[in-house]
Amino acid sequence: MQVLLDTNILLRWVDTSDPDSAQVIAAVEHLLDSGEVLCYTSQNLGEFWNVLTRPVDRNGYGLSATGANRRARIIESRIQLIPDTPAVHIEWRNMLVAHNVCGSQVHDARLAAAMRVNGIQRILTLNTRDFARFSGIQALHPTQVAKP
Repeated sequence: MQVLLDTNILLRWVDTSDPDSAQVIAAVEHLLDSGEVLCYTSQNLGEFWNVLTRPVDRNGYGLSATGANRRARIIESRIQLIPDTPAVHIEWRNMLVAHNVCGSQVHDARLAAAMRVNGIQRILTLNTRDFARFSGIQALHPTQVAKP
């Protein structure tokens, strides 16, 4: 089965200095070893790049584009990209209205829409509550998958 990785998972998977990194790495490696197909979207990679290249004093990592690219290639080499299609856009727009989504939560709704359109039912995330409103989607915290 497929599992979408939330951006907060992708960041901690490639940054071993983060306190949640060991837990995230253990969960991702467990899923890979179990034969799960791990996925990401172009939105995930855009959010990932944004955080990596944003200045440290603005809650980013302060990396150059070269450093961000090196880390992005890790993701691209081991995880499957799910396509962004017009169907994802239509589902996302419907979900925004149906679930009264506002503010930064529009990004989570877009991931949920991509999951629905592509038949993906599970997402690995540190913020399971962000996906609770979307039926048919199971948000898994790394502690539910594997212990470091």
